[in-house]
Amino acid sequence: MRKSLTIICALMLLFVAACGSSGSEKPASSTAPAATGPATKEPEKQPALNGEKKKLSLWFIESGKRQEIIEAAVKKFMDENQDIEVEVVQIANDPYKTKLSVAMGGGNPPDLFHSWGGGWLKQFVQADQVLELTGKIDESSYIPAALGAATFDNKIYGVPLAMSLVPVFYNKEIFEKHSIEIPKTYDELLAVVDKLNEAKIIPFAMANKTKWPAAFFLMYFANRVAGSEIFGEAYERNGRGFDDEAYVKAGEMIQELVKRNAFNPGFNGLQYDTGQSRQLLYTGKAAMEIQTASYINNVRNEAPEFEAKLGIFPFPVIDGGKGKATDLVGGISPVFSIAAKTKYPEEALKLVQALTSLELAQQLADEAGMISAIQGVNYSDPFTKEMNDMLTSATFMQTFYDQTLPAELAELHKDTTQSLFGLSVTPEEAAKQMEQLAQDLLK
Repeated sequence: MRKSLTIICALMLLFVAACGSSGSEKPASSTAPAATGPATKEPEKQPALNGEKKKLSLWFIESGKRQEIIEAAVKKFMDENQDIEVEVVQIANDPYKTKLSVAMGGGNPPDLFHSWGGGWLKQFVQADQVLELTGKIDESSYIPAALGAATFDNKIYGVPLAMSLVPVFYNKEIFEKHSIEIPKTYDELLAVVDKLNEAKIIPFAMANKTKWPAAFFLMYFANRVAGSEIFGEAYERNGRGFDDEAYVKAGEMIQELVKRNAFNPGFNGLQYDTGQSRQLLYTGKAAMEIQTASYINNVRNEAPEFEAKLGIFPFPVIDGGKGKATDLVGGISPVFSIAAKTKYPEEALKLVQALTSLELAQQLADEAGMISAIQGVNYSDPFTKEMNDMLTSATFMQTFYDQTLPAELAELHKDTTQSLFGLSVTPEEAAKQMEQLAQDLLK
């Protein structure tokens, strides 16, 4: 499996060109709203069998416009399959993993569930809790690298809908007002940080209580220092480890930014899901934020008037470093999987196919800024087109560490990264902790 993940990253670059992630928390819903897209032909009604309906449950994390579109697709599915009733439950990103893990462990999982593929899905696959889908879907409909994120030992356990990447989002108005050029190198980025501080503007907004938002900096710094092979070697145990000098250097650069006042006060105690960091950009108090492509969905859901001020640029390179500006951090999400315990596997598969159709993928690209994992999507939305162009020209895609590593090591990765930002651990100590646990878990 470890080798297959490296292959996934390589395949991402070969196949992503053939193509053509959630906002503020909303209450969980059990009934899908009316369809919001273009008018469609009224589906042919199918009679319920003996008046009884087969009940399915779907858990997912998408919110805002993406949530509306997915729920409308579920409603359409129920209209076309009147013997099936679907309970739709939307859960915010941060509590989702815990709730699903508890449901899986308690033997009461939802029939269909959202995942990110990789190591996080693999843990459930290894526990025989996920239905195998090999031979049950049209593999040619999906970008191979995206489908590979849910493929283990050549067996498919999930179907991807979207892909994501992590650029730097910034307030164009602030940059223009203060005559700031987009930084292309780390030294230029430090100069931008200093200039923004002089103007009493927070350089980077951050909400890191759940630990994963700050991890993007560690992933990018390690790549920019050591190149695209550093994580793969440490993960597959065939070269440099997590205590390599590149990871130590990445920790030093993180702490340099913290000491340079690059972030808002109290960032390690703020919640990303509730929009505490995004509000700093909306109000002009902060100039930049590093986040996934779903940031566009957040903006359109929370502050659509801010979209005209929003821009993106790639994470800067480091002078003398081996990483390239075209090396990206990204992932696959959502991936829809079916619980092995479902009472209705055929109906669940039918719903998965509806949720990963070309029609739905095109609507999500057009209306919600989603980069598709489905073959044949065309992009007209300017942000989605720009990010898709970044993907198609990418030289490497680093998958999210916490979705790739085994659960225990992924948690340590997030813990040590948060501690680096909190200045409560040295870069050497953080790297040593990661390598010691990796030696125990990655054999």
